[in-house]
Amino acid sequence: LLLSSFSCVLQGAEAGGFILIQDTVKCTGRGLLKCFINAALKRGEDVHVLGFESPETEVCAGLDRSCVQKLHFHKGFPDPLGWTRRSSFTVERFASQHITQLFKDTQQAKASVLVVDSLSLVLRHHDPLVFCQTLQELRKGGVIKTIIGLLHSDLHQQGVVGIVCYLASTVISVAPANNECHSVAKTTRRTKSGKVMQEEEYFSVSEDATLSVQANPRQPGHAQKERDVSEADPTSNLTFNLRLSEEERKAKQKVALPFVFSQEKKSALLKPTPGSGRIVYKPDANDDFDEEDPDDDLDV
Repeated sequence: LLLSSFSCVLQGAEAGGFILIQDTVKCTGRGLLKCFINAALKRGEDVHVLGFESPETEVCAGLDRSCVQKLHFHKGFPDPLGWTRRSSFTVERFASQHITQLFKDTQQAKASVLVVDSLSLVLRHHDPLVFCQTLQELRKGGVIKTIIGLLHSDLHQQGVVGIVCYLASTVISVAPANNECHSVAKTTRRTKSGKVMQEEEYFSVSEDATLSVQANPRQPGHAQKERDVSEADPTSNLTFNLRLSEEERKAKQKVALPFVFSQEKKSALLKPTPGSGRIVYKPDANDDFDEEDPDDDLDV
């Protein structure tokens, strides 16, 4: 069962789209990444995988065999930095001109899908600014239809993760769920009109890269617990009454509070009276009063 967010992203990735899957050490997003690869292959699209963290056999395991010939795996594992020269594509070559050349070498007439496994390894060896510029150039180059990348968000500073998320048209953050059979995915999708849509769904991935989605899977006894809590009345067994009757409520509303002035009392206090505001001083016989001006020496 495919619901709204996954259905829109899986079945109709728009041209120039950048789908980012965020995971952590607590919950891997690699199974979800494989689902996107499988869905693209079934749509008849050519998929290029930059495999820096997983071997080709692991990536291809469970994919539709009738479509796997459209998968182009560019080996970066187990030597992503090219120290032993056992990789066909290294992290250092993550640049728009090198990646575009990979696509052109396959001589495909239509735009293809680029999958990066993973972006974290690239970010660790490239300046974030250069990395973001490369992504933008790839999105606008016309050769690549969609970019799908896996990012281990707990390996980077939040500022770097935020910048990469800002570039993405869809961000899927996966986390463990209380139900061991499922994981939870928080999807943030930005449409072409600029509208941002967010949804939280529970999903599981089978061995054949089939995605199952549920709105909110229930655990055994979970619904009964919620019902028991909602039906419990904490005031039912008290020896005194916490509620007011209708007559008591009306009487309470009529009580004049001491710190609230009525309109009549306000008018009485604010109404001016004759002689108000004047200061009258009557000197005493013992007052020391000097008729001379103490400041007459200041006159010029």
